[in-house]
Amino acid sequence: MRALIVDDSRFVRDYVRSLLEEKGIECEEAADGRAGLELLHTSAPFDLALVDWNMPVMNGLEMLTRLRADGFHDLKVLMVTTEAENDFIVRALEAGADEYLMKPFDNEALREKLDLLGLVEA
Repeated sequence: MRALIVDDSRFVRDYVRSLLEEKGIECEEAADGRAGLELLHTSAPFDLALVDWNMPVMNGLEMLTRLRADGFHDLKVLMVTTEAENDFIVRALEAGADEYLMKPFDNEALREKLDLLGLVEA
């Protein structure tokens, strides 16, 4: 399984990578939505994208909208963000996110979301 981690924070990317690699998931990283889209179009296929909302260049919601418009319908997208207001969650889900994970989170919370997505058993 392959995952794309898109977050402008190096710390967050490293943290998420460590949690996913413990589960045997191969990871690639991007620091903004535009770079994430480029990887989607040029790399081997991904099964999962973990996307932050607030990033420079292209934010997570814009990236999500574009990747769905570009035909990445089978890609599971998990929005991973500090945005806790219900409006943000609704907007992400309407744009095509499969799940929403609030920062900060731990290994158990991530595992539960991956299980909900049918990717890793809790």
